[in-house]
Amino acid sequence: MRLLLDTQIALWGLTNDYRLTSKARKLILAPENDVFISVASLWEVAIKYSLGRGDMPVSASRAYELFLAAGYQILAIQASHTIAVESLPTIHNDPFDRILIAQALSEPMRLVTHDRTVAGYNDSVIFV
Repeated sequence: MRLLLDTQIALWGLTNDYRLTSKARKLILAPENDVFISVASLWEVAIKYSLGRGDMPVSASRAYELFLAAGYQILAIQASHTIAVESLPTIHNDPFDRILIAQALSEPMRLVTHDRTVAGYNDSVIFV
C-alpha cells in the first residue's frame, strides 16, 4: 500500500513520540507499504520551525535527512495536485492539510492522519 503521512504523523514517527499510535507504527513499519512524505510537510515544518513554535522538534533540513534515512520517499507537489484542491469540500481550511488530501486522492495513496476533520474527507484516509 502507498501511504502518505501527514506532517504530524511523520514527525511523531521520527521522534518516537508517545502520541504515535500502534496502528500508525504498524502501517509505517510494514515492509509491504511504501511510505511517502510530501514536500508540503517539509514546507510546513520549515515555516513553523522558523517561527520558533514548540511543536516543531526539528528543522526542515533535519527532518528531510531523517525522512530519507528512514526510507521514506519524497512526494513533490505537481500542478495536478494543486488543481485538485479546488474540488475538495471546504470542511478544513488548513492549506497544508488540503494539499496533502489532494495529493493522496490524485496519486492515489492512503493519507495517514490523526486529525478527525482530515479523516472526514474520504474513505481512503486512514485515521490513526
